[in-house]
Amino acid sequence: MATKQPADKSHFILPDLGEGVHEAELIRWRVKPGEAVDEHQTLAEMETDKALVEVPSPWQGVVKELRGSEGEIINVGAILVTYDIGDSGSSAPTDDAGEAASEEREDAGTVVGSVDATLAVPTSFARSGSDSNGTMTVSRALATPAVRRIARELGIDINRVQGTGRGGRVTASDVQSFAGGGTAVATSAPAAPAPMTFAPVNIPADGIAERIPFRGVRRKIAESLDRSVKTAVHFTVVDEADVTALDRKRKEYAKVTGRKISFLPFVMAAICKGLRLHPSLNANVDDANAEILQKAVINLGCAVDTDHGLMVPVIDNADQLSLMQLGDTVGEMASACRNRTIDRDRLTGGTFTISNVGSYGGLFATPIINYPEVAILAAGRVREQVMTKDGAFYAGKSMPLSLSCDHRVVDGAEGARFLNTVVRLLESPESIVV
Repeated sequence: MATKQPADKSHFILPDLGEGVHEAELIRWRVKPGEAVDEHQTLAEMETDKALVEVPSPWQGVVKELRGSEGEIINVGAILVTYDIGDSGSSAPTDDAGEAASEEREDAGTVVGSVDATLAVPTSFARSGSDSNGTMTVSRALATPAVRRIARELGIDINRVQGTGRGGRVTASDVQSFAGGGTAVATSAPAAPAPMTFAPVNIPADGIAERIPFRGVRRKIAESLDRSVKTAVHFTVVDEADVTALDRKRKEYAKVTGRKISFLPFVMAAICKGLRLHPSLNANVDDANAEILQKAVINLGCAVDTDHGLMVPVIDNADQLSLMQLGDTVGEMASACRNRTIDRDRLTGGTFTISNVGSYGGLFATPIINYPEVAILAAGRVREQVMTKDGAFYAGKSMPLSLSCDHRVVDGAEGARFLNTVVRLLESPESIVV
């Protein structure tokens, strides 16, 4: 959604806070009416479906009115703050210097956990000297700093590229297509899923201990899960891996490196190897265009339980990381999710997801696919039990595994073969460590 600020500085409307974000909950005001604020000073803390963000002032001025109460849901495009501009009010930047300054701020990138101030600047500028009226309007392209950087490296004026992303956003593919001599053709972006609506039911008022608003991360989770179960055709296959040898290897690895390591990085490494052998599970479904997008990269999502609800940070190119790197990355992203500083870019783009239900004592599960992905694996609690091999009994360790797939994309036999591959790799830890 393109968010265009008014031409004057008396009103500041809530800008896009990230791809696909249409609203945010006002958590706390950081300013008050009558207060003088500087450019980029934080006006408010807002909670989106994924992160807690700080909304900066796009310019210097005096706050006249705050629109919204703490706890209220504010739509993108709604007026958030009005300024008392008095006689000194002026229009938004109209010269090349103003545009250059804006571009420079965008190039600095988005600060983790905060909104890039450039989201709050006007999307069009008037330049002098061209048409019969002495001015011409140059439309600013809606694009992320990364895409703008690609355009600059290719020597392309990004404002000439037709955006095909949501709300006319210019994507990297649009820039590359334009660079190749083609012209990006706008296509209708799939409509955002409608919020869940339910017929009212008669719920007795007595005995209610607390009323918790269905907002933020929790509501987004509910909408995503609802869409997944209504779209993907789920089937689940389960198995167990004898991780007795893996447990020994894990402890040996810890002695060599001097660092403790859990089972999770080993499972992630096994999944990556398994996806290379069974690529149909490493995919996304584009239902809007009736396409299966099989991916060449393995971006592994890892479900993280937080006080705000489930979050799924994504480890890009997970198959290229070592066991220790996988463990460190998971820990860092889990911490960022729990303290709400995770960058939104690290919560998208997954090709397969793992859920470690075993960390909370669960064995088998029926995990719900992280749509538009086509598969998810839940690793259960490793437990000691009596096992047999070659006719002999021994005390071993077993890891339950539950795989859910989208039956529209993955056949049942292929899902079972993939899970068998993961089991085989976990039972042969030397193949994972290498």
